[in-house]
Amino acid sequence: MHIRGPKDFPYGYNEITTMDNAEQGAMMDFGILRMKDGDVFSEGQHLERVYLFTYGKATVEFDGNTVEIERPNCFDYDPWVLHVPNDVEIKITAHGESEWCVHRTDNEKTFTPKLYTPEECRSEQRGKGTMREASTRIVRTVFDQSNAPYSNFVIGEVIGYPGKWSSYPPHNHPQPEVYFYKFNPENGYGFAELDEDIIKTHQNSTVLITKGETHPQTTAPGYAMWYLWTIRNLDGNPYITPYFIPEHLWVTKEENEKKIWPPED
Repeated sequence: MHIRGPKDFPYGYNEITTMDNAEQGAMMDFGILRMKDGDVFSEGQHLERVYLFTYGKATVEFDGNTVEIERPNCFDYDPWVLHVPNDVEIKITAHGESEWCVHRTDNEKTFTPKLYTPEECRSEQRGKGTMREASTRIVRTVFDQSNAPYSNFVIGEVIGYPGKWSSYPPHNHPQPEVYFYKFNPENGYGFAELDEDIIKTHQNSTVLITKGETHPQTTAPGYAMWYLWTIRNLDGNPYITPYFIPEHLWVTKEENEKKIWPPED
């Protein structure tokens, strides 16, 4: 499912998915919180919550902590991410224009609230040295089962280089996933595969991957693509690794580079 967002979200919380929407199947509340200078947002719901800072300056208060944070943009800087369990009150105060990706879901497990710093984000180049660099991209993983086994979420970001592919080779998994996109420059676009269907993605688009579809991505030449990826773990079946479609796995092996047309000198 594709939800095309506005060029700019209105100030305040903008709902995109909800846990109880069976048609969407995302199993999570997901929305965009856009704030202007001096705006204050606070909530303390009986839900696991994740707040990923897209850009701006803000003061974050939670569990007796007060932290000043800044992220000039989501392309060049790793994220700040606030992660809290049920009933923890959080407060965000904006210092200038800022934006957050907000996630909520059911989870009765208790854990210590944590503000992940940019330095704690696992950032890596994937695809480098294979496929003639056609799928080289930056993958940032904030947390997964390895460092947050108590969470019902897995969350991170991808930077797709202009004209290249990401989330490739084609793969799938049973856990529902949300992709949310931004482009640099903002008038850029890309394409998302959902099995045999192709969706054109734009600034502030959301794509729901909720039926086990394969989901490679590509971006138009001249435009970099950032997307948030958020996976909702299933009860008794958390996301560990995807299933790669076997017929396309050969492209990832360096020894097969010579099989790619045209032959290299």
